[in-house]
Amino acid sequence: MGQTARVSAIVWIAAGSLAAWLWLLLCQGFFWRTDVRLPPRRAPERWPSVCVVVPARDEAAVLPASLPSLLAQDYPGRAEVFLVDDGSGDGTGELARELARRTGGLPLTVATPGEPPAGWTGKLWAVRHGMGLARARDPEYLLLTDADIAHAPDSLRELVAAARTGGFDVVSQMARLRVESGWERLVVPAFVYFFAQLYPFRRIGGQGTRTAAAAGGCVLLSAEAAERARIPDAIRHAVIDDVALARAVKASGGRVWLGLAERVDSVRPYPRLHDLWRMVSRSAYAQLRHNPLLLAGTVAGLTLVYLVPPLAVVGGASAGDARAAVVGALAWLVMTATYVPMLRYYRQPLWLAPLLPFTAFLYLLMTVDSAVQHYRGRGAAWKGRTYARPDAVVGDET
Repeated sequence: MGQTARVSAIVWIAAGSLAAWLWLLLCQGFFWRTDVRLPPRRAPERWPSVCVVVPARDEAAVLPASLPSLLAQDYPGRAEVFLVDDGSGDGTGELARELARRTGGLPLTVATPGEPPAGWTGKLWAVRHGMGLARARDPEYLLLTDADIAHAPDSLRELVAAARTGGFDVVSQMARLRVESGWERLVVPAFVYFFAQLYPFRRIGGQGTRTAAAAGGCVLLSAEAAERARIPDAIRHAVIDDVALARAVKASGGRVWLGLAERVDSVRPYPRLHDLWRMVSRSAYAQLRHNPLLLAGTVAGLTLVYLVPPLAVVGGASAGDARAAVVGALAWLVMTATYVPMLRYYRQPLWLAPLLPFTAFLYLLMTVDSAVQHYRGRGAAWKGRTYARPDAVVGDET
């Protein structure tokens, strides 16, 4: 009787996982599809002025592959670039000036802000300094882009055309991250997949929806919307600044669009698991608002959705319960199928799709580690600069 009850419990848990996957497949904004690209657009009659703001801290290794692509933008209107060297110790600012001298293109200003005051996290102090310099040019749009992002020559033109045509205050593209090392192949496509599951792109761009998010590497922001939403001051304490920016703009009545990029690429390498682990754990617990109950729920949810299917297959097979194995296999099959489009987008072999439970387990451990670091008082960190625990900062997460 005990054996029957135990096996029956496996079946019911596996059925719960399968039900969760069917709901995710059909009811979570079709998050697994990768066809949300720049919306329909046409050239405006008059091209608005744009200032590009690039916060940079110790980025000398990636600037040669990224900054020339910004300076070479084929933009019909007035545009210039402001690179904010945020206390770099590797010659980032001087290298930027040298690259501008060598390559020409859009005008470049390199500036250095002072140390950030209490309450400012991540790169937002550098962004604020760059936006302050840009304000003197009275731009209609700001392109906030990271120092490791390489843009196709028409990137700025296409972003502005999409914003103008669609009436969007924010047009953001999720840059295609580098996928070359073994760990990058295993972890990076899943990072974007999980992000899209949390923030389905189709819902972000829809009118009347509450879902809001952006990808910090490539955010075109209307200057008017920035002023209305008090960007970046209103989100100065946010560790996940791109999502906070989108929420602030949407809360102030603006329209936000986010999709996958076609020719906007991150050139930053993550060759080791340690590098990827640090990238995820830096903000994972902040995503859960530093709430232990949300952490417990997330661990339980990840276990049910991602780990139960393969465990049910193995447990059902070893216990001689074909029902548990079949239900677990069906859930695993749906999971695998939803991951295939993201692997194709990243041009990766499809045999990686069934390994998603293992990758999800890594993300579960990264999330727990993020919470552990928080309670050890280490706070958030950006480029070697550590900040106070968010609960010691005035304000809440946006």
